[in-house]
Amino acid sequence: MKADILVKTPRRLEDIAASRIEEICGLRALPKPYGFLGVVLVRCEGIDKDEAVRRILNEVPEAEKVLPIHGMAKADPNEIAKVSADIARHFISKDTSFAVRTVRRGIHSFTSIDVNVRVGSEVQRVTGADVDLTTPDKVIWVEIMHDVAYISLTDGGLEWKKVRPGKSYVLPLLRKISIVQMPYLGPLDAVRAMGIRIGRAVQTFEVKELIIAPKERIPAFELKEFLKGIFEGINSRYDIQKRSYGRAVHKVPVFVQDLYQFVREKAHENIIVTSTRGVPLSQVSDVLVEIFKDDRVFVLIGAREGIPTGIFRFAKLVLDVAPGITLPTDHAASSVLIALISALEQAKALPVMPKRRKRD
Repeated sequence: MKADILVKTPRRLEDIAASRIEEICGLRALPKPYGFLGVVLVRCEGIDKDEAVRRILNEVPEAEKVLPIHGMAKADPNEIAKVSADIARHFISKDTSFAVRTVRRGIHSFTSIDVNVRVGSEVQRVTGADVDLTTPDKVIWVEIMHDVAYISLTDGGLEWKKVRPGKSYVLPLLRKISIVQMPYLGPLDAVRAMGIRIGRAVQTFEVKELIIAPKERIPAFELKEFLKGIFEGINSRYDIQKRSYGRAVHKVPVFVQDLYQFVREKAHENIIVTSTRGVPLSQVSDVLVEIFKDDRVFVLIGAREGIPTGIFRFAKLVLDVAPGITLPTDHAASSVLIALISALEQAKALPVMPKRRKRD
């Protein structure tokens, strides 16, 4: 099936995208070719291919990727590699990095990885370029449908990346932070639910540790339910992170320590108290930057009632992250961490992903 452009859409929006492409751009569009979801094939008749790509990108939000087709091949790794190499000669130099992304639709005797390896090897042979699977300058897209492979070559910027060179990277910052959380007490079902939410929050950010810090004698059974919720929340989020992240995940450890004993022990370290009585972040961003130059920062968060004011004297900062608003206990940790990240990013104090070094 001949085509000039391959458009990728969310599933079940293929017909809408095809209709909009035909209506707005005056092109012929075939949704769900061969019955495959999430794909629209487009023929350009009487309009330049690059202009058609531009118009689809500008006028059809249902189009998630718009790939100009530079070549077609039989669905065979060697044939695909040959055509891809011929295309690459015109777009890729030895100072350019590239990656191959293959999607197979249908039943084949080879895998997508087989295609990636074969195409990558051949393109490297004819261009002398480096392979960079993370942040390539160019991407070769191989879209296989049954016995046909559509091949496109685009700039690497077409891929939206969670992590890319020059983008702030918060994990080193979060690894410095110990959340010191006063326990939430009360009816057991509410205590358990609150623990789950707080556990999920701290695990989402993968902070260094969570310290549960009561300020006085408390009912043991309520604390037990709160801790059970904490561990349930941490474990549920951790399981999702392990499945979805392409890196090692830090599981947040949990400790219990009396709040006043904790403050005595850490009085000469970096303690940040969060309170509606504190100062706005915008007024102390320079102090915050200095604090986070150290390897460890303790952030104290209340529950039902705030952090006792006597502890304020031992803190490097007393912060009000949302002036005029009292944060609910289950959202406090997330809100405080996001506020700290935002303030440090605005101050350009966050590490950034390094740029790829070119070959000598």
